[in-house]
Order: sequence, then C-alpha cells, then structure tokens
Amino acid sequence: MLERGIGYVVAGRGKNHGSDGGPGKRLRVGFLLARQFTMSAFALFVDTLRLASDVEDKSGRRMCDWDVLSPNTHMIRSSCGVQVVPTTSLGDPERFDYIVVIGGLLGVEEQLPSESVSFLQRALQKGVRLIGACTGSFVLADSGLLDGKTACISWLHHSEFKARFPAIRLTSQRLFVEDGKVTTCAGGSAVADLAALLVRRHVGESAERNAMEILQLDRRREGSDLQSRTPIALPVHCDDRIRVALLCMEENMDDRLEIETIADRVGLSRRQLERIFQSKTGVSPAAAYEKICMKKAAQLVERTSKTVIEIALDVGFANSSHFCRRFRANFGMTPNKMRSRVKNILFERFPSPNGTYR
Repeated sequence: MLERGIGYVVAGRGKNHGSDGGPGKRLRVGFLLARQFTMSAFALFVDTLRLASDVEDKSGRRMCDWDVLSPNTHMIRSSCGVQVVPTTSLGDPERFDYIVVIGGLLGVEEQLPSESVSFLQRALQKGVRLIGACTGSFVLADSGLLDGKTACISWLHHSEFKARFPAIRLTSQRLFVEDGKVTTCAGGSAVADLAALLVRRHVGESAERNAMEILQLDRRREGSDLQSRTPIALPVHCDDRIRVALLCMEENMDDRLEIETIADRVGLSRRQLERIFQSKTGVSPAAAYEKICMKKAAQLVERTSKTVIEIALDVGFANSSHFCRRFRANFGMTPNKMRSRVKNILFERFPSPNGTYR
C-alpha cells in the first residue's frame, strides 16, 4: 500500500505474503523512477497491481507484489514535486517478472543513475522483461535497449524521439507496443491498460476485472488502440481509418508522405481514401495534410525562436517563399507578422521595466 508521508510517498516493501494472510505473490514488478518522473504513470501502474490483488479493500498483496528500486536511499522527486522513497536496492533483476522504467520530464540530466542503467542492461541479458512507460522509452533508447525494436511514444514527444533516435522504428499511434522482451507505452491512462493486461496474463481475468471496475474504467484497451489524438477537428465518431491517416500525416511533416503511401498504410487505395475524407470531413487528404503542417508551423512561429526557413523545413517545405505563401493563405498574414503580433500581446500583458516583453 502507498502510505502518505509529509511531502513524499513511501512505497511499501514487497512481502512474500499479503497483509491479509493470503498466498504468496504471483506477479513481481520492480519500478525504476527517473528523475522528475511522471507521478500519474507510476500511480496508475502500481495501483492497478494493488487493486488486482485487493480483497475486501485491504490492499493485500496476494497476487501481485512490487518494489521501487534504487542504488541508493535518496528520495526520488516527481515532476509534480511529490517524492518517493525507494523500498529496496537493485540486487538481482531475476527476482522480478517485469522491470518498469517510469520516465518524466525530458531534458533532465542523467534521468537514471549509471548503476540503474547497468541493472537494466543486465536484466535484459538475463531475459527479464522491460517496460518503458511515458518517456521511459527515452531511457531505454539511451541505454541501447531499443536497438532493432519498435518504440511506442506519445504523439507529444514524437518529433524529439525521432530526432534523437532516428534508427529506432517509431509509432505514435498505438497505446503500447510489445516487441520481444521490451514493451514501450505512450503513458497517460494507457499505463493502466498495460498493467491490466499483465494482470490478466499472470493472475487472471477476475483480478483484471476487479482492478478495472474500481478504477472506473469500462474496459481494457488493447495496445493497438489509437492514442487519443486528432491533429485537426473531426466529426464525432469519425472513421478510424481517417484518424490513422491523420496520425500518419502528423508523424511525417518534415518528410511528407505521398497520399498513396498513407492510403496503403490504412488499407485503402488513394481514390477510396479521398472519397472517405471528402464524405466525412469535407476536405481532401492533401488539404488535411496542409492543415496539420500549418497548425504546427503556427505553433513554432508563436512559441520558438526558429527562423522562417527552419520552420519551413520542419513542416515539409523546401524553401521559405513557398512556405510563406501557403502560411499567408491559411492565416491571412506572414510568419513574421504573426510572431510580431504575439510579441506585442505579450508586451501588453507582461511589460518589464526595461521596455521589453517577458
């Protein structure tokens, strides 16, 4: 059971028997928490295990057990500021069925201590299954543990992962991907779906159902289910093939795909895809692709200091002149004009003493 501390959380130590006197553990999971880890990903995963083991709301560990691992006893701070105390040292990885890396904020120097990275590498060599949850996939990739595998990343981090690890196959459409002994999960509520799947496999259907019902989740989603993301507004209950096509477009803005390639990926001919798009959204696939790219371009103009040509290349244009023409056609102004307007708004709202905006 997770016990509240003052400003931190103590994750209870694993035991051979549950607190309700039940039989020994069946599923053993070790957690490695990255610096500035995502609390929701950790909490959803461990609480799904807890609820799967629950009998009469006693939080026993009859069927699942877990530990928070660390090479030292230092508390680990989450991105929300709550700190977690490790429950055990690294030790032998083979005592666990799975070792889960919970990622968090990117840009944090040395997300895991070097001893923990070596522990992960040793675990995989011994055949222990690894899971990268949320941005834990970045940790696994940095450690060489995703070489030759497909990684599942949240759409939010797709571009950064692709830039940092161009040789690793990548998807931002699915909730999670199991590839051999390594699983990667997009994070968010998908963590509960993945944890429930492990419960079903190792403990049973009734334990899975117990966890899902207490979590107020109607059903466990499969790893192949689409991430909750639509790059442009769509009608309610839109065809999933359109959603997949749009996600393909969003994943490939800098090096745009041919419409025929996108159609092939969703199992349609180009003509069939165009017909479905026109009937369901009122626009062609090509027009939808441009909307997605222009939406991204506007975000880069407003939120970054990238040059116009850099932004143009990021969204698939070979030169800035063509990009600026299409930008004006979509937004009624040039990129520089939009950036200037944003600066003026910021200055009006947050003026600084020296006359510049903050």
